[in-house]
Amino acid sequence: MLRRPDGTFDRDLAEYLDRRTPPNAHPAEGVASFDHVIDNSVGLGVRIYRAVAPAPNANANGAAAATLPILQFLTGAPSADPLPVIIFFHGGSFAHSSSSTLIYDHLCRRLVKLSKGVVISVDYRRAPEHRYPCAYDDGWTALKWALAQPCLRSGADARLRVFLSGDSSGGNIAHHVAARAAGDGIKIYGNILLNAMFGGTERAESERRLDGKYFVTIQDRDWYWKAYLPEDADRDHPACNPFGPNGRRLKGLPFTKSLIIVSGLDLTCDRQLAYAEGLREDGHDVKVVHREKATIGFYLLSNTDHYHEVMEEITDFLQANLI
Repeated sequence: MLRRPDGTFDRDLAEYLDRRTPPNAHPAEGVASFDHVIDNSVGLGVRIYRAVAPAPNANANGAAAATLPILQFLTGAPSADPLPVIIFFHGGSFAHSSSSTLIYDHLCRRLVKLSKGVVISVDYRRAPEHRYPCAYDDGWTALKWALAQPCLRSGADARLRVFLSGDSSGGNIAHHVAARAAGDGIKIYGNILLNAMFGGTERAESERRLDGKYFVTIQDRDWYWKAYLPEDADRDHPACNPFGPNGRRLKGLPFTKSLIIVSGLDLTCDRQLAYAEGLREDGHDVKVVHREKATIGFYLLSNTDHYHEVMEEITDFLQANLI
């Protein structure tokens, strides 16, 4: 219905069907959020979440009452105590969803509560209107913007303690932004990948075994890769298959530690496990949390043991790598 055979996408219908929620400058359950444009040239925006106590004038109305907390935050001084800043990339196979999509808004709020820090959700440009490398460029812009904000620094050394995270295509973006950061000598404190979207021309065993059984088909995945990759590229392009025949190895680079969450009933689970093994082969620190009986996106719903156990893993990873 949304994906057309000619490779185009019904964006108007997709936007109509997407369940979205506005930001809340006044805190709800201890978390406030606001939208902010960081690159006017491409209209790149972010939604910023932070933990905050209700203000004495929390019942005040009007634009000034909502705007003041935003201005106070963006012009604030670095925090004396170390705090994590998580740059988050939503999922949607490069084509769907946004930083205001309800399920990702909920997840980002959860990450704030777990980390006691700040989450920056990036509203990156989507395919097929904006192909490779637009999403990666937007992720890089978000990282560079965060590095330039004194209000996001923390600790005695006033550094940006930045983690990258993403779900599905967002996990793929987090990898590529982290790889670019490693090449440029920018310290990333950790990568948290949730069912990261990778692929390749040769079918993995899990792709054949799970095709169409749990929400996703190979045909779906192939369409999205065709919509995102350069028009003359196949699925062994480094964007899709980072350690494949055309990929770039990371041996010898200061690539960050990774926490990789894998759903065993996701048809691309073998791709994610192979990605983790590729990082290990290149000498990097990787922890894989493989929930063999979990379906794709289980971390978006808080009604399973899988969800709560993975949230504990994320909390431990953040705390262990903050300093």
